[in-house]
Amino acid sequence: MYLTKEEKEKLFKKHGKSEKDTGSTEGQIALFTKRIDHLSKHLKNNQKDFNTERSLVKMVGKRRSLLDYLMKKDIMRYRAIVKELGLRK
Repeated sequence: MYLTKEEKEKLFKKHGKSEKDTGSTEGQIALFTKRIDHLSKHLKNNQKDFNTERSLVKMVGKRRSLLDYLMKKDIMRYRAIVKELGLRK
């Protein structure tokens, strides 16, 4: 797989509370963003890969749900993660 265990731990350590805290909202959003970027690059080379396209759309929806949840719970954490990951322009 394209994400090794060490890369995931580094991602969760940077965006979550610790490298073992895989359930934090910020960590999950960061992981989905990394996967979405990877799938987007894949689809640029393989336009007819419809299974990957469907997976990408589902992943974007899950990330959107997590962002909505975080926005309702704590607007400051939402703004911080959006700025950190560069999701809004």
